[in-house]
Amino acid sequence: MTVRQAGVPAALAQAPLRTVRTRDVTIYAHPRPQMARLEGHGLLHRLANGFFTVIPQDRVAMRWMPTLEGAAAGVGAAEFGVGQYTLMGLTAARALRVAPRALALAFIAAPRRRQDLELTDRQATIRFLVRDLTKMRVEMVQTDLGPCLATTPEQTVLDVAHLRRTGGLEAEALDVIRALLPRCDDAALETIAREQRLGRALAYVRKMVRAE
Repeated sequence: MTVRQAGVPAALAQAPLRTVRTRDVTIYAHPRPQMARLEGHGLLHRLANGFFTVIPQDRVAMRWMPTLEGAAAGVGAAEFGVGQYTLMGLTAARALRVAPRALALAFIAAPRRRQDLELTDRQATIRFLVRDLTKMRVEMVQTDLGPCLATTPEQTVLDVAHLRRTGGLEAEALDVIRALLPRCDDAALETIAREQRLGRALAYVRKMVRAE
C-alpha cells in the first residue's frame, strides 16, 4: 500500500526525491497558486523559483530545509529525470561524507546546458556542468531527499582538482582531495584521467602528494 503525505496529492508525494517543477504539475488547472497554498500550509518547501519539495511527514508545519546536496539532487531529478544527472565535485564529496563544511555552491553533471539556479531558501547556487554521463564513474548515494547518483571517490578527486579554482573554494578542494585519496584506486584514477581528458588534474593531484 502506498502511503502519501497527508494533504499532499499523491502525484507530488510520489515524485522522484519528492521534488517537482511547478510547470510539470498537471493535477491542477492553475498549479502556481495551488503550490503556494500547499507551501503556506507547511506541506511544501520552495527550493527555488519553480521548484518545490514535499516536506517529510514528521516535519510538516515545522521549520525544515534539506541539505544543499539534497536540494541539488531533488532539483536534478525534477529537471532531468532519475539517473540522468549526477552530483559531482565538492557536492559529491559532501554526499561521500568527506567535505569539511556546508558550502554555498553545488555542482551537478547534467546532460544538457542549463543556467545556474539560485536557491530561494538560502544563499546558495546550483551550477550545472554539461558532461557525458556515460563516461563518468558514479555510484548510488543517499541524501536527505532520497537516493541519487554521485561520482565515485576517484572521479570526485579528479573533478575537484579540475574545478579547484571555481567559486573561491580552493582550500576546500585541497581538503577533499586529501580526504578522498586514501579511498582511491590509482589505476582507476589513470583510466578516468585518460578517458575524460583530466590528465592535468591527475598531474596536480600527484604533485600535491609528492609535496606532502
